[in-house]
Amino acid sequence: MELSETAKELIENDKNDIFISIASLWEISIKTAIGKLHILGSYDTVINDVTDNDIEILPINFAHTAMQNQLPFYHRDPFDRIIVSQAIVENMSFISCDKIFDTYLEDKLVTRIW
Repeated sequence: MELSETAKELIENDKNDIFISIASLWEISIKTAIGKLHILGSYDTVINDVTDNDIEILPINFAHTAMQNQLPFYHRDPFDRIIVSQAIVENMSFISCDKIFDTYLEDKLVTRIW
């Protein structure tokens, strides 16, 4: 799936700090390894794309897992649950086309961008 124009503009704007969850990189690694995701080059080159584009890697910490532990099971995918937990804890808006995240964000200051 391609990014929305809004997402592309936000990512390409040098004034914005862009992060990628280590969970997203982990999921990309798994999906490329089992053939469910095809990327240009090998997975080993993904880190070059991240660093070359000044994208910071957001590690998972205990507060993120504690938030995930409190979330209702609207979404069963563990990668998506930790990503939304990170966004809530870090008070970061995040990019996703998945509208199910909005149910987690109803009473939060965090927004899903698409």
